Amino acid sequence: MPVEFISLAFANASTEIKPIPDGPAVDVDYLKRYARNLDDYGFDYTLQPYDSGGADPWTMGTTIAAVTSNLKVIIALRPNTMYPTVAAKALATLDQLSKGRAVVHFIAGGSDQEQAREGDFLNKEQRYGRLEEYIKILRQAWQSAEPFDWEGKYYTFKNFSNRVRPFNGTTIPISVGGSSDEAYRVGGSLADIFGLWGEPLKETKEQITKIYAEAEKAGRVDRPRIWVTFRPIIAETEELAWAKAHRTLEALTTSRAAGQLPKNPPNAGAPQNVGSQRLLEIAKKGEVQDRALWYPTVTATGARGASTAMVGTAQTIVESLLDYVDLGCELISIRGYDNLNDAIDYGRYVLPAVREALAQRGVQAKQNGNHVVPVLD
Repeated sequence: MPVEFISLAFANASTEIKPIPDGPAVDVDYLKRYARNLDDYGFDYTLQPYDSGGADPWTMGTTIAAVTSNLKVIIALRPNTMYPTVAAKALATLDQLSKGRAVVHFIAGGSDQEQAREGDFLNKEQRYGRLEEYIKILRQAWQSAEPFDWEGKYYTFKNFSNRVRPFNGTTIPISVGGSSDEAYRVGGSLADIFGLWGEPLKETKEQITKIYAEAEKAGRVDRPRIWVTFRPIIAETEELAWAKAHRTLEALTTSRAAGQLPKNPPNAGAPQNVGSQRLLEIAKKGEVQDRALWYPTVTATGARGASTAMVGTAQTIVESLLDYVDLGCELISIRGYDNLNDAIDYGRYVLPAVREALAQRGVQAKQNGNHVVPVLD
């Protein structure tokens, strides 16, 4: 499948480097403008994230689907917030309304404190067990023509019948993210897509190998598509890009110290999720890694959320992203710190260049009578 690009569509103009604490939680005109720009500039997906106090991703996603033509909407879903039969209908309905543009990204839950805010007190192992059951229920609800019963460890119901099928009649893409053994097992065995945060090439390769091993262990004949996430900081020259990066870092540090980043209060303590822990450990190995990965943004935000920056000219960013494509990453998520303006810059200077480079590779491979296949060993 072709390499595709993901971004976020934000509910308002507030950013991590320029917070607007008194602004509207949802600015519908801004949201529509943002989504249309992503659509116009060739992004393939937009993720609608979830946190206990944020805007509802379902209504946000429906609004985005209504004002765009091609953009696929990824709904972030925590299993504790919606019963699986309800989610099956809701996702299929969104998929029908958008003519096949719905995707679901599961968050098992990386923070006991955050989960408890909405009444979820399962431990990490239990949360992944629940997620595994949840995904199996969704798949059966979308594919079963007859009513069915379910009796599992976390869910029990009788005679459920779903009359709302996905747009393609069979399924909706399911994504799982994480960096723990539990995440690799559940995502590798069941997911269509597996999401990773921005780690260096060596560590990313190691994670992909583990995910593929779990897929093979589960008897799959296919493997999850790999999604990797970065926060590019670009400018016309390398010098300008690094100057911009340091201004961004200063603004992030100021915002966090002032308690203006909702997920990152100054007294939040060490993160519980393995993905954040890994990023913080990687950050200790050096500020700059591989071509352009920059980790002070990870440290400044406590690695809560996607926080690995890439710094350089558009060409440097393109070459860095192609390195990950060569590892087998087919879904590239890029979002910046000046949210809308950065998305437009990526649409102008990064996405077309990556696609052109891959097209040239395809032409060359065809001329040589070869196929370009990513190698993981």
